[in-house]
Amino acid sequence: MDTIASLFSFITTPVSWIIVQFHTLYGAIFGPDSGWAWGLSIVSLVILIRICLIPLFVKQIKATRGMQALQPKMKAIQERYKNDKQRQSEEMMKLYKETGTNPLSSCLPILAQSPFFFALYSVLSAIANGKTIGVINQQLLESARQAHIFGAPLAAKFMDSEEKVAALGASLMDVRIVTAVMIIMMSLSQFYTQRQLMQKNVDLSVKTPFMQQQKMLMYIFPLIFAFMGINFPVGVLVYWLTTNVWTMGQQMYVINQNPTPGSKAQDQYLTRLLKHIGSHGDVKGRRRKKIVATIVAKGPDRNDNERKFITALTKQGLAAQADGSVIKSAEATADSDAASGGAPKRQQPKRQTKAQRQTPPSKPSSKK
Repeated sequence: MDTIASLFSFITTPVSWIIVQFHTLYGAIFGPDSGWAWGLSIVSLVILIRICLIPLFVKQIKATRGMQALQPKMKAIQERYKNDKQRQSEEMMKLYKETGTNPLSSCLPILAQSPFFFALYSVLSAIANGKTIGVINQQLLESARQAHIFGAPLAAKFMDSEEKVAALGASLMDVRIVTAVMIIMMSLSQFYTQRQLMQKNVDLSVKTPFMQQQKMLMYIFPLIFAFMGINFPVGVLVYWLTTNVWTMGQQMYVINQNPTPGSKAQDQYLTRLLKHIGSHGDVKGRRRKKIVATIVAKGPDRNDNERKFITALTKQGLAAQADGSVIKSAEATADSDAASGGAPKRQQPKRQTKAQRQTPPSKPSSKK
């Protein structure tokens, strides 16, 4: 881990500077040597980084959905060229180019966070070893070494020896309890985030190997975090737990407001949208109108959730329009007639009964 962290040493100074600026702010409130001042500085660092990464997160969502949509085509290419790996790769690259999909885009937020993560690891490791680093001078170093979170020093690890923990002014039992709780919370938050994605935000109409891979990762990632967590300082655990909680909340918002087409989350969203339309008699809000307009534009290519939504609108006597609004079905018929030139519909004659057909028409009586 130290070798990996050294590769990102170029960003150590900026990361340490950001932490010090936040520490100055929180130190004025909680005291410069307080664990709250240093802990909240790390939390604020995470929030700042994640806000900057929101555009990459949007790209990640689009890339993930694009990869899900391409799975059937990718599977067909693999079957067709299973004995020609080079041609298979060429066809895959051609498919990505035609659809504008980049498989690496789904990894962008993690890759972008990596330098900050390892730089923070370097900073905390230096503090644990009593070394100044970046803009953290000797005075700040002593302050950080005195900072404890629930009795555990920021620079302490689960696997540290009793002597090393004692040098930081804490007991081994406190450090292991705090780190164990944080590692469990970190793993559970990762598991819940992935499980939420699999259960609610995956197109259930498409069964592909991609879904199986995601299901495996749901169980593998928490185990990886748990294994790596025992070698992370408490400050890094604070960082990783905060970023997991942020990811979980950010994903919950996306799933509720912009679900994947064909997913369980989309069905739930359209059910809420129907209630909204029933209450207001129209679609309120630009984002809702955009979603309705997209469904209308799909026409016969709508998925089961979208067809159910259009059917439910029809039963309520409403019709969705191309601009995302809804109008009463009678109004839709009138608009259709007006668009076709206003020609009235030809009225069919009333159907006669058998007795009426057999009875000859009566002649009108003439006056003499």
